Amino acid sequence: MLYFGAKCSTTQLQARETLEALADLPDWQREILMAVDQPESLVAFARSRGMHPGTAASRLRIAREALALRLRRWRR
Repeated sequence: MLYFGAKCSTTQLQARETLEALADLPDWQREILMAVDQPESLVAFARSRGMHPGTAASRLRIAREALALRLRRWRR
């Protein structure tokens, strides 16, 4: 039972760190990360904002890299 509790608190800490990292991102990065989870979603996201899907894909890549960088900084 002790192991389960330690695992649970670690998971909660990671979730909190992820939410804080998301909160630190610029609005446009947070928006695309939260809106896109499938390739079809990316095209729909782009169309709804009047942008080319390639632009949306590029912004998604940049946002994912920014989030990963923030998470790495916290976990050092």
